[in-house]
Amino acid sequence: MPRDTQQENKKSVSPEKSKVLFLPNFCAIRVVFAVVVICELLAIILSLAAVERLEDFMMPLSRISLMVQWIGLSSAGLICLLRKQLHRFGNWGAGMASFLILMGMTLLVYQLIVWLNLGIDSAQPDTVEAYSELLPRALAISAIVGILVLHYLYLQHLWRCQEEAENSARLQALHSRIRPHFLFNSMNTIASLTRSDPKLAEEVVEDLADLFRVSLGDAARPSTLGKELELARQYLGIEHYRLGERLEVVWSLDEELPEQAAMPPMILQPLLENAVYHGIEPAPDGGRITLSGHYRRKRINLSIRNTLPESHQTSQRQGNQLAMENIRARLAGVYDLEASLTEAIVDGEYQVRLVIPHPWWG
Repeated sequence: MPRDTQQENKKSVSPEKSKVLFLPNFCAIRVVFAVVVICELLAIILSLAAVERLEDFMMPLSRISLMVQWIGLSSAGLICLLRKQLHRFGNWGAGMASFLILMGMTLLVYQLIVWLNLGIDSAQPDTVEAYSELLPRALAISAIVGILVLHYLYLQHLWRCQEEAENSARLQALHSRIRPHFLFNSMNTIASLTRSDPKLAEEVVEDLADLFRVSLGDAARPSTLGKELELARQYLGIEHYRLGERLEVVWSLDEELPEQAAMPPMILQPLLENAVYHGIEPAPDGGRITLSGHYRRKRINLSIRNTLPESHQTSQRQGNQLAMENIRARLAGVYDLEASLTEAIVDGEYQVRLVIPHPWWG
């Protein structure tokens, strides 16, 4: 790799890690569903407190549920629309802004309900007095519930940060475990190439240096899809020099793939190493690895498929579930539940499918 390209890559991975907002993604369906469930539970509690007999429970529940759901869903929708702006405020500013949004939506929904109902019953003073007493109660309940929910979300954010730190430590341990196996094979390849093709041996050394430069780097520093794909090409190139014609690699990447998309480092390489170690090496005739990717509906879909050795050729090697579990934990720490890593047998081949949202605002 040319020196200027190496310097450019060093500069491109040096930016500081972007701040992660403690608020969940209110645009996600699962979060919206959680808001609906929480609002309905709150409406049930308020309705039970407002009636003396269970026979009179349904009528207050319908009214209170409508008001609470309006407040909850409208607040969630506005936070979803303003997520990019809230991300710039940091956790404290985003929390205060979300609280003010909740209070503002409470006042707005109250005014809407008063306008809809008092247009009919404005001549009844009891109705006017009842609605005038509703506002301070609604604001107080919204304030209490809002503070409790924001506090819970912040504690959950701290727990996720701690979990991500532990995952990063496990990632470094995983690299230390994988490194000797891959390093010894690569050194043997380089040793054989120094006699037959010294120039090619130099290229393999440079690719190997790039791989370990990334693996020894900060696991918490984000990478990009383009860098991860380039790292995958370098790794497969080294394995191709070692395995020769036994390793067939097929690339099927759409042009729409956003190579600038941020993602955790060293995600693809361990999956490819598993494919080589468990699918290609045990088969005397080798096999094929297919790496495909496309971008649809703001989701990056990557799949790695490898042929499997015959049943009588299967080695005693155990599956490296540590790598899979580690990658799943790292994805959950960054993307919560919006990213996924699944494995399956498709048409007689082992497939790992990785789905990452893009763009992602944390």
